[in-house]
Amino acid sequence: MSFDSVQENKAFAEKFDFNYPLLCDTTRAMGVAYGAADSPSDGYAKRIGVVIGADGKIVEYSPKVSAQSYPAEVLSRL
Repeated sequence: MSFDSVQENKAFAEKFDFNYPLLCDTTRAMGVAYGAADSPSDGYAKRIGVVIGADGKIVEYSPKVSAQSYPAEVLSRL
């Protein structure tokens, strides 16, 4: 999830050869709801980790994660 625009996320995904689209939260509503931002006026999101189960419920919440290592860490636990 990113506060960036659809176009910015598309360019980022293409630059790094992601084979999936990135989700955009341009209103910052989801970022505020999950604690990644304190208000909609925040310029950047905090790096948090949220694992959501197939039933839509939060399975795991990490208030501070490393963007470099978190994906591999969480995948190893799943």
